[in-house]
Amino acid sequence: MESPFRVTVQEPDFDTGAELDALGRVDCGAVASFVGRVRKGSDDVRAMTLEHYPAMTEKALNQIMDEARERWPLLAVRVIHRVGRLLPGEQIVLVAVAALHRSEAFAACEFIMDWLKTKAPFWKKEETPAGSHWVDARESDDAAAARWRLGDGQGG
Repeated sequence: MESPFRVTVQEPDFDTGAELDALGRVDCGAVASFVGRVRKGSDDVRAMTLEHYPAMTEKALNQIMDEARERWPLLAVRVIHRVGRLLPGEQIVLVAVAALHRSEAFAACEFIMDWLKTKAPFWKKEETPAGSHWVDARESDDAAAARWRLGDGQGG
């Protein structure tokens, strides 16, 4: 039997509906999810390539999931992150969380996504008409993750 707490890093696309259905449990009162996609943006992004170091990336994602499980009483978590060359509109990431109540599901889903953006070792290269360039970390992602640090009166 497959664990209800799973992380996968993969090249192929995923079926969001099937993944959410797989989280369904009779004792589950809420499933919250987030799907991230490649956006074209103002730089006219033609493609994005995501690279990673497999052992390190999967370990980091599992640590993030475990941290969420320590903060909230979760029934299931599914994280899928794609790597390789992706085109605008394609799915990059799925974070789905099942819990007894919506507040826990929403909070844990947002926490996992915020920490994934800042703590998981992925490297992104964007292809634009002007050429390719590596994407730097964003201050807005760091600010979103900072609110989840323990001891600040917020986030768990």
